[in-house]
Amino acid sequence: MLYTREAFEPLTETPWNERAARDAIRDIVADADEAMRGPSLLWRADEWDGWRATSPMKNLYVGAAGVIWALDALRHRGCAETKLDLPALALRTLELRRERPDFIKVETQPEPRESGLMLGETGILLVAWRLAPSRDLEERLLERVRANVANEADELFWGTPGTLHAAQAMYEVTGNELWRRTWLESADALWARRGDDGLWVHRLYGRETVGLSASHGLAGNVVALLRGGTLLSRPRRKILMRDTNAVLARTALIEGNRANWPHRVRPELYYPDGQIRLQWCSGGSGIIVSTSDFLDEELLLAGAELVWSAGPHGLEKGPCLCHGTAGNGYALLKAFARTGDERWLARARRFAMHALEQVRRLREERGRGRYSLWTGDAGAALFAADCVEARSGYPVLDSWEW
Repeated sequence: MLYTREAFEPLTETPWNERAARDAIRDIVADADEAMRGPSLLWRADEWDGWRATSPMKNLYVGAAGVIWALDALRHRGCAETKLDLPALALRTLELRRERPDFIKVETQPEPRESGLMLGETGILLVAWRLAPSRDLEERLLERVRANVANEADELFWGTPGTLHAAQAMYEVTGNELWRRTWLESADALWARRGDDGLWVHRLYGRETVGLSASHGLAGNVVALLRGGTLLSRPRRKILMRDTNAVLARTALIEGNRANWPHRVRPELYYPDGQIRLQWCSGGSGIIVSTSDFLDEELLLAGAELVWSAGPHGLEKGPCLCHGTAGNGYALLKAFARTGDERWLARARRFAMHALEQVRRLREERGRGRYSLWTGDAGAALFAADCVEARSGYPVLDSWEW
């Protein structure tokens, strides 16, 4: 068995309808506008998103910064118009973060924890700079990125791979030589910690692991390095793609024409809780989304076939980007982008219709929406927008939508 079947539900019978998808995207944006509680309370966090942290959540992953980024991206693409003053909200979110940090409650956090892209201040600073650029914000962002060079977490949420994304984004939009040097400094440090086997040891929450995932593993690190484009030397680029392909071929679990990958480098797919994950943050979906440009095509399609045959996640995981229907749907979009086969786009669009229905079902059940980028309704809206436009760029990690 390649995944836990009980975690999934039958795919909707609703056919793809672009008008209905666009209407649902506008409804998600309108709901986010209505649910914003003011410049100090922001959005009410879901219990899982709160992680026993200080409310409201402000970070890029499950907090206000991610929602603000999504609303701006959807506006920038002409999908929906928010009524909120996003620049002011972005700056206020940063102020609130400094007043009341919302770090998750775990015993050991990577240092310097303030520099984390997803859970620290870096992501919030980048969103604030994007909407209300200033020299002060850029200097503070630069400090956060440079402080993270020696972070031994070596994964996306806290470590150097995350701040590589920030440095690349700033260099892309400013062309400032200082950002180019900053990216190279971080990339060299991350490369130096890469093992001879092409893998990294992740020192996270008091444990050492060797992971494969898009969130805390090989796939996430590879994306961060390759997204640098020509900043990463041609020899390193070739080595990285060659070795990563070899690792993923060796660690793939295959049944017939379908494949999945474990979260960590080990022969079993099972987690300690008995679940076999198939989602962006753990398992084959994230592997495909992260490596689709160069992964062996047979393996790529085997992974995408498993996503399709498994169907959408049930309501426990829901429509979200991180571990739900939209995140898995991006694997189907990546298969379309790689092959040009319209069948994969049609499949992704069916997932989009299901994800949008899940947003509505959960809102009716809970009496409100869920307001975060990676775990909430905004991610489902971005996935639906990409299905409308037949685009495959995973939010933030493929494009900051400048």
